[in-house]
Amino acid sequence: MITFVPEPHLLDSPRGRHWPRVPATGPAGALPAGHGRTADVVIVGAGPAGIAVAAALWHHGVHDVVLLDRDGRPGGRFFDRIDLLGQRVLRSPYEHHPGVEGFRDCELLDFARLHWGRLTRTERREIRMAQSGHRSVVPVDVFEAYCDHLVASHHIAAKTWRATVREVLPGGGTATVTTERGSLTARHVVLALGEERRAAPDSWWGAGAPPPGVSYWDESGPVGGGRRQVVVGAGLTAAHLITGALDAGREVHWVIREPGERYQCADVNSAFFRPEGRKRFDRVGWEQRLGLMGRFRRASIMFEFQPLLERAEAEGRLVVHRGAPVRRVSAGVGGTVAVRLADGRRVGGDHAVLALGTTPSIGTGLLPPALVGARDGWPELDERTMAYTRAPEVSVIGAAAGMVLGPAARNIDGHRVATTRAAAAIARRLRDGAAVAAGLEAVAGA
Repeated sequence: MITFVPEPHLLDSPRGRHWPRVPATGPAGALPAGHGRTADVVIVGAGPAGIAVAAALWHHGVHDVVLLDRDGRPGGRFFDRIDLLGQRVLRSPYEHHPGVEGFRDCELLDFARLHWGRLTRTERREIRMAQSGHRSVVPVDVFEAYCDHLVASHHIAAKTWRATVREVLPGGGTATVTTERGSLTARHVVLALGEERRAAPDSWWGAGAPPPGVSYWDESGPVGGGRRQVVVGAGLTAAHLITGALDAGREVHWVIREPGERYQCADVNSAFFRPEGRKRFDRVGWEQRLGLMGRFRRASIMFEFQPLLERAEAEGRLVVHRGAPVRRVSAGVGGTVAVRLADGRRVGGDHAVLALGTTPSIGTGLLPPALVGARDGWPELDERTMAYTRAPEVSVIGAAAGMVLGPAARNIDGHRVATTRAAAAIARRLRDGAAVAAGLEAVAGA
């Protein structure tokens, strides 16, 4: 069997290009202090999933929408993380984007073609690949400009407020959303919380903050980073960290607990992005779904990195420590870091970065635990509407829907599928509620 491995030059898309923008108002700013405000829908989180939900509701005629986000910028945290990694392309192909399914709207591929003159020769070839139905790589620059277009054309920025949500309490057909600045009452709430980084086990250094010289992938490391860097983790984030350190002229030591790294096009098997793949997931019970999630949520790296990393290893610039879990991480002598492995090996460096993956935010900590109904780390959801079974006033979009949509739930295309179900159900619920209210008013007037 011959495997086609794309060349690394696909990873070198430029950043920072100027894109024509649809005129729009800026973000709404910090949520005004106080209580008593209301909205038809409150969306918690303004990342790609939150943007998708807001855009879909706009097409359903639901405009009384508020987005609450810790940064107050649609897509801000998502792109800040990408910038921190120096990432230039997305793993998701052109058909996976936060645009709206089922409505006439500008798709990501259409947007890229509209700006053909701004694209590099390599980027244009990827568009031709996408048009032919083949896998394609999307530049971050194009994706970010497209998200800005969605935000402007669906009036999302003016509805986005900076606030930290502390509690969501449903009941009586509405839900109260409490923030550090007050509370809102909504007829429906959508949690688009994304994923949080996976923390290192307490046994690595004891509870608390990491030792000096150790940081997580979504934190800024020491200025300069030293001459020797250690990266722990086997996924795409680790690959970006490694290539960034290599480009900076550092010697990199890569720690992987598995016997070897795994390269593949998508982060999950492509079958799960198609309707027949989702049906395969639908037809089995809970235990079988858990098994599928375990098999297809494994850490992997885009094929484009393979020649680059293999060449660096052959040249001695990259040293890979395979097949031994980390047992201890500690500060070394002279400001260095020591990573001790289960087989006794000691890996030292000037700085260590931990890329241990992410965990879905399922609503625990915001909703009462009894309403989340967590089982094996997953919430109990209505598969038709994406609402919590025990709290129909609250829906969830994103990785937390994994046990409904399968491994693709964490991908942007999974957000599209979940949004299609949730937005239609929310719009229907709001219309039905309005109809009931109008009927009661008519009876009272008679």
